[in-house]
Order: sequence, then C-alpha cells, then structure tokens
Amino acid sequence: MNGGFKDTLYEQVARTGHALGNGHRLEILDLLCQGERSVEAVATQSRLSVASASQHLQVLHRARLVERRKVATQVLYRLAEPGVAQLWISLRDLAAGRLPEIPALVASEFEGEESLEPVSLEELEKRLAHGEVTLVDVRPRLEFAAGHVAGAVSIPLDELEERIGSLRRDREVVAYCRGPYCVFSRDAVAKLRRRGFSARRMALGYPEWKLAGGPVEEGAA
Repeated sequence: MNGGFKDTLYEQVARTGHALGNGHRLEILDLLCQGERSVEAVATQSRLSVASASQHLQVLHRARLVERRKVATQVLYRLAEPGVAQLWISLRDLAAGRLPEIPALVASEFEGEESLEPVSLEELEKRLAHGEVTLVDVRPRLEFAAGHVAGAVSIPLDELEERIGSLRRDREVVAYCRGPYCVFSRDAVAKLRRRGFSARRMALGYPEWKLAGGPVEEGAA
C-alpha cells in the first residue's frame, strides 16, 4: 500500500479525533444528542460565552460531526447522523471502563444512587408494554418536543413540585433525562419519594433508548 495514501488516510481520520479531543466539545455533542439547538442555547447550557460556543461548534462542523441551518437570525446545530451519538456514547463508556477517575467522580456525585434502583431499558420497555408505570420526562420542554420516549409525560424538573398532584399514586413513576450522568432524574425521584410516591429512575437516557431502537415520538406535550 502506498505510504502517502496511508498517511493521508490517517490524517483525515485524525480530524475526527481532534474534534473530540476537548471536554467542551464533548459536552456540546452530549447536549445535541437531545435535539437541535441554537448557538446561544448551547452557550447557556454549557456555561460558555457565545463566541466560545460558536468556535467549538465550528470545529465540530468542519469535522462533519454536526450540521447547521439558519432560521431568521439564528444558526441552529444538530448531530450530522445517529452514528455521532453512538460515537459519543461509546467513547464515554470506554473511558468510564478504563479510567478509574471517572467511576470515582460519579460515585461522589451520585452517592446513594443504588437506593434509587435504576430501571434498565429492557425492564422499562416490558413494563411500559403492560401499562405498569408512569414514565416522566424531566428534561426541558424543548428537548421533549425534539424527541422523547413514546408514551412519556413531560414534567420538567423545575415544574415537578407544582404538577406532582397530576401523577397517579397507584402506579410506580419512572423518571428519565439526558443520560446516566444527568442529575435531573435523580433529583426528580428524590422529590417523588419524599412525597410518598413509588419512584425509580431510568438507568440511561433518551439518546440510549433511541439508539437501542425503542419507540420514540416527537412534538410538544
């Protein structure tokens, strides 16, 4: 095989590696797994300036990991394809399995998590099919509208206290959010249990459910 060809090939592949080699850009990909976002929304949710968020998004765009479109004065970004979400999740899980610092960090943040008895995707799918649980999506409304687990009810975490009376007490409540490291569902379950509900959290999040082929819907509640 021609050496020049191989050098060029690996350099092109390295463009993807370069785009992934920054913590802020990985967080942005994680956010975009939930749905399309404006530059301003990415900046706010990743705690970056608009200028910095825009620069990171441009790097991801040049690597063809995200696509963009303009609506009026806003530039909206989305993942280029489902494979990008799978790439991020695979990288995240590989790092968690190889780097002991990550499980230690997660354990300190999710102390007592085992008491919440996370529900696996397989168990949740079976229980939903039998109508045994109320599934609550505690992500922001825009993320729910962009895509959610079929049959889920949208109750963003900051609305849970005022809407908790709308939930049936004779069925277990399962809350889910962005993924295994998202604290929204953990906090929701804690609130529900304090109010006397039987509640658990989904072990993973909406992106993992979708990639696993679980039924999904789009549109506002």
